[in-house]
Amino acid sequence: METVRPMVVVPKEGKLRRKFAKVLNIHKLMGVAPEEEMKKIKFDSKTANLTESFYKLEEEYERSLALEALLAKLFATVSSIKAAYAQLQHCQSPYDSIGIQKSDNLVVAELKTLSELKQCFLKKQVDPNPERTLVLAEIQELRSLLKTYEIMGKKLESQYKLKDSEIVFLREKLDESMKQNKLTEKRLNQSGQLCNPLDNLHLSALNPTHFVTYLHHTVKSTRGFVKLMIEQMKTAGWDISSAASSIQPGVFYHKQDHKCFTFEHFVSNVMFEAFHLPYFSTSSNDSRSYKKKKQSKAEREMFFERFKELRSMKAKDYLTARPKSRFARFCRGKYLQLIHPKMEQAFFGHLHLRNQVSGGEFPETSLFSGFLEMAKRIWLLHCLAYSFEPEAEIFRVPKGCRFSEVYMKSVTEEAFFQASESSPESEPRVAFTVVPGFRIGKTSIQCEVYLSVS
Repeated sequence: METVRPMVVVPKEGKLRRKFAKVLNIHKLMGVAPEEEMKKIKFDSKTANLTESFYKLEEEYERSLALEALLAKLFATVSSIKAAYAQLQHCQSPYDSIGIQKSDNLVVAELKTLSELKQCFLKKQVDPNPERTLVLAEIQELRSLLKTYEIMGKKLESQYKLKDSEIVFLREKLDESMKQNKLTEKRLNQSGQLCNPLDNLHLSALNPTHFVTYLHHTVKSTRGFVKLMIEQMKTAGWDISSAASSIQPGVFYHKQDHKCFTFEHFVSNVMFEAFHLPYFSTSSNDSRSYKKKKQSKAEREMFFERFKELRSMKAKDYLTARPKSRFARFCRGKYLQLIHPKMEQAFFGHLHLRNQVSGGEFPETSLFSGFLEMAKRIWLLHCLAYSFEPEAEIFRVPKGCRFSEVYMKSVTEEAFFQASESSPESEPRVAFTVVPGFRIGKTSIQCEVYLSVS
């Protein structure tokens, strides 16, 4: 009997060889390879191939995971260097020697970590626990980002404090400059070198420049009242766009804020209505006495004296002293015409103010105070207009007229830009007159208009 020699067992290929040898022995003995045995051999070969593929995939996954962990640690280290460098810059202003030393040590330590990572990559040293490294790297990066944002926040806060101190300093300088200007103005007034051109004015020295000066004051007060009225509309919940469209339908506004000019147009139309008639009166007797003949010097002196008298008083004081004067009737009529009952109901929830004005009283409200200031200036402008020989004439420009720099002045510049951009042939046209113009003899004072492109 032959002695059995022990066989060396190979992990992957040993079983396959033994089975193959067994089949060959059976084939030698019987001369035929059983079909079932052949199938087993084929199945075992497929299993071996799949096992090899699985091992290769697992090795590939482990390599990619280790590389991903290395990259994550690399980026986390770079983030730490950025945070340390930001801290280093922050400690330089204001100077902090201890903070600078700590930040410098941290930068050096992170640079050493980068060098170690480089050596690991070159020597192909695999991380034994890449999953844990990934989590720790993400935590490190988030902490570095948080630290960087904290430093940026501190920097912005210090800049804010610096700007705030600059603002305080500039405000102090502004207050000081304003006080100095007031003192200088006071000294000039006392010495007679600076004064209002309408002060100490005599009828013989009256010229169109004085009228233009007071017209500017009048327009300023009108716009102040319009601003008050729009604020009341917004408080009452009115749709400003719809209200503007009801006054001037079909107008294209270059900006949303330009709709305030529509309300100024409406207020000016009401307040300057009958400006060409004496005392704003539509009475046939007043019209006939002033239209059929030239104004005498006495009549011009009368208007000029009334201008100086009312100009030196507050409107409320004048109305209290003379409740039945022409100016009082003018204020009552214009207020009732300008503030519609529905408007007053929406503004105040009642019609008490309207009833007070109709009864000859003058209520104490911000809206009515603004109205009185505007009414006073328009009335004074009318008195000044009738102090000229010949008197100043008012004019407005109809809608759709071509723009003329001689007689008109645009309240905005957007229409000219839009006209040049759309086509060279298009030109701005008058949408409506905001402030009327005037003629004094051969002198023309431009009216202010809102323009749109035709």
